[in-house]
Amino acid sequence: MKFRIHLLAAASVLALSATAFAADPIVIGVDGPFTGGSSSMGVSMRDGVRLATAEINKNGGLLGRQIQLVERDDEAKNERGVQIAQEFINKEHVVAVVGYANTGVALASQRFFQDAKIPVLNNVATGAIITHQFDKDPDNYVFRNAAHDSIQAPMIVEEAVTRRGYKKVAILADSTNYGQLGREDLERALKAKGITPVAEEKFNIKDVDMTAQLLKAKEAGAEVILTYGIGPELAQIANGMTKLGWKVPIVGSWTLAMSSFIDNAGAAGEGAVMPQTFIQEPTTPARKSFITNYLGAYKPKNDRIESPVSAAQGYDSIYLLAAAIKQANSTDGPKILAALEDLKTPVEGVVTTYNKPFAKGDHDAITANIPVFGVVKGGRVVFANADDQKNASKVQMKDKAADAALMPKN
Repeated sequence: MKFRIHLLAAASVLALSATAFAADPIVIGVDGPFTGGSSSMGVSMRDGVRLATAEINKNGGLLGRQIQLVERDDEAKNERGVQIAQEFINKEHVVAVVGYANTGVALASQRFFQDAKIPVLNNVATGAIITHQFDKDPDNYVFRNAAHDSIQAPMIVEEAVTRRGYKKVAILADSTNYGQLGREDLERALKAKGITPVAEEKFNIKDVDMTAQLLKAKEAGAEVILTYGIGPELAQIANGMTKLGWKVPIVGSWTLAMSSFIDNAGAAGEGAVMPQTFIQEPTTPARKSFITNYLGAYKPKNDRIESPVSAAQGYDSIYLLAAAIKQANSTDGPKILAALEDLKTPVEGVVTTYNKPFAKGDHDAITANIPVFGVVKGGRVVFANADDQKNASKVQMKDKAADAALMPKN
């Protein structure tokens, strides 16, 4: 009798242990700048990730398990990103990572995940090289669902040169990897149009006076300023132009939509134009639901998401990753990688419906037919024209031909 009791007790312990093991959460790392000049991107991305995770967990989680997010602030510093990557791998034992708002931090950090065979889904950083850093390796664990700069730069040039007719172009770009790689993409796109910039000026993060750079552009006869930087410094460009009494259009990368540009530039920022994968307008049922739920959960000032693109892409990144884990029926890195490269079922997101978003050798989900142009108007970003608003109401699928048509010809 005692033996039977002990046997039953042991069986109960084993059953409880098995249940506990089965219920262990799926740990996903979230890395982004939650403080500092890039924080509007990082916080919006993080909150989009949180929102998607809460929805999935509410509906039963993945593989019978809940998703657990481990969030870290990289402060937009490369060395901090490296530290976080090692912590995620060795201490937190994450099965995947989402995030990265800054190209430099992504490039410094993701090599550790590549070595550990842990998938990374970049959802904000746009440097074209990010998803090609490990092209020579047999398997590449780096993916992205943001519009890379080889898409954005030709769009910017097309808007400024072809649609608006400006021939005297100045480029102002920050000194980071993001700014300088973006500058190179702009140069290539301009060269394809037969145009050489009349001025190319560099500035640093936290610079508060752009007078010298702007005077050189003005004296060179620039008719338009093309920018690659982040919100706080971009605002200094707009404000510096006002101080000089010089007003020419600003056309730049998606970061002109950051609240830190719009709020710090005020009236000086009105009319700035930039590519956007998502504008805070309920143009589809999925977007309407996302906007309503995001505003309800986080209650941002003036009902304006600080970085709508970052929030939407962060949200979608979790659903893409969840689809891969579900298809793989595993949290094993190589199996998630294989599933991402061959997703069988379309994933309805906020930015788009992702139908076969990735493939072997193609780890960028966003193609050139998806972004539209936004413009700063009345303290927020709205559609730049009616055609863009109409296109945003459609479900845009991945179209590699659109990328090929937009890329500058050498």
